[in-house]
Amino acid sequence: MKQLVLKIHPKDNVLVALSDLKAGQTVNYQGEAYELQNDVPAKHKFYTHNMAAGDEVLMYGTLVGKIQYPLKAGTLMTTDNLKHAAAPYQYRPYHYQWQAPDVSKFKDRTFMGYHRADGKVGTANYWLFIPTVFCENRNLDVIREALHNELGYAVTAKYKSYAHHLVQAYQNGQDIASLQTPLSLESAQHHRLFKNIDGIKFLNHQGGCGGIRQDAAVLSKLLAAYADHPNVAGVTVLSLGCQNLQLADFMADLKARNPNFDKPLYIFEQQQSQSEENMIAEAIKQTFVGLIEANKIERAPAPLSQLNVGVKCGGSDGFSGISANPAVGYCADLLVALGATVLLAEFPELCGAEQNMIDRTKDEAAAKKFIRLMGAYSQAAENAGSGFHMNPSPGNIKDGLITDAIKSNGAAKKGGTSPIEDVLDYTEPATKPGLNLVCTPGNDVEATTGKAASGATLILFTTGLGTPTGNPVCPVIKVATNNGLTKRMGDIIDINTGPVIEGEKTIEQMGEAILEYCIKAASGEITPKAVLLNQDDFIPWKRGVSL
Repeated sequence: MKQLVLKIHPKDNVLVALSDLKAGQTVNYQGEAYELQNDVPAKHKFYTHNMAAGDEVLMYGTLVGKIQYPLKAGTLMTTDNLKHAAAPYQYRPYHYQWQAPDVSKFKDRTFMGYHRADGKVGTANYWLFIPTVFCENRNLDVIREALHNELGYAVTAKYKSYAHHLVQAYQNGQDIASLQTPLSLESAQHHRLFKNIDGIKFLNHQGGCGGIRQDAAVLSKLLAAYADHPNVAGVTVLSLGCQNLQLADFMADLKARNPNFDKPLYIFEQQQSQSEENMIAEAIKQTFVGLIEANKIERAPAPLSQLNVGVKCGGSDGFSGISANPAVGYCADLLVALGATVLLAEFPELCGAEQNMIDRTKDEAAAKKFIRLMGAYSQAAENAGSGFHMNPSPGNIKDGLITDAIKSNGAAKKGGTSPIEDVLDYTEPATKPGLNLVCTPGNDVEATTGKAASGATLILFTTGLGTPTGNPVCPVIKVATNNGLTKRMGDIIDINTGPVIEGEKTIEQMGEAILEYCIKAASGEITPKAVLLNQDDFIPWKRGVSL
């Protein structure tokens, strides 16, 4: 029979409801009986003891909040009776001991990737269009429409057909409101011309000019990181000419990141062109020539140690830290044991988990860098009248993530249990195999944008509420926390960890299944839903306050 509640850590003084529970119901767990004072929806928590104002509440064995007024055991945890609190943290010398998981079934496995001249291996083969300034976004949109439709990368055919059918019905005098038209009508995609080009991607953004010069400097490093990404075969750059982010700055950052950069790179500056029409035509023509050459690159076997996997959560719920995040964390441990690289980011969602991160960081300088980055980020938020405690969204709270420390300790589970090899600031490349921390906001798109900049070639993205988030150059794999979401939004979900909640699978079994999916996705054998939908989200972080 399915378990009704769960205690995550022996020290915890709350229980998590795995099913909807009713006020007055008596719940038995590990020899103790708890009479519920309120209805407790699935994913939410109730207190296991009578509590006084100021009492500390523990989840994941860690301080996550303090009680605001006296209450009885069995009371539902709410934003009214609990406020965020997190334990202080400090540097402590490294004494962490890790028991690596058994990887014998994976140790000789390979994936079929795209080998680059610098020794890195991509999981996809994309051509990338980069604007140095937002003024070029319209030109990119024109080029996207032309190339996507003509070369077979457009995914909007069924919607165009649907709109066309509505137009015809209107012209024929039909009642549109009552019209029953299947969306799949005439939805066949054009066949792709270049079988080894997985997509043509466009980094539309709102930066490059205006704002402050530091914004342009950070953007330049970000764009250089994307140009140098292992999943990118070639790059076309569009510039206006007079913007803050000059082409010379971009080229200098690209050279600094990879002195031996040798991918095709075509640059067009509008203020030096004969006309907009001429520039667009030349950009399309030269890119087409580059695509012909890039299409000659074929997948070849690579060891799993060449994978670089980002782990991310968004639209999180009360099950995220119980099913999907720990399962992804076990997959992360498998990858680290195999010599691969794993990136854990979202610094506002490590609030309350800092001491665990510090104690697992091998290098003293890296541990102190983490402390410095966390402190500066937190202070910037407070200076703006906010703070990490304001990170949980209304959706998070509604589904049981009452404080940021609860959300953060569950979110940290995605990184597994391995030692931390390095700590990276925004846009810094990962150079050490193993688990790396990357400074990014918690915001879904800003975080995935930052992970790709640090070299992630796949991203495992857990969600309890559902989100379509993707990335232009890094395939994003959606991992659902529960069965209901998978049924409701199956068109965006790739993997379901709901069986963990139902007691049908263990964390370890799900973690191994997630790694199997990663190997297939990295080899092009299976395409994640976000990729199929061309969900190419890209938001540069301006280093202001974004949680």
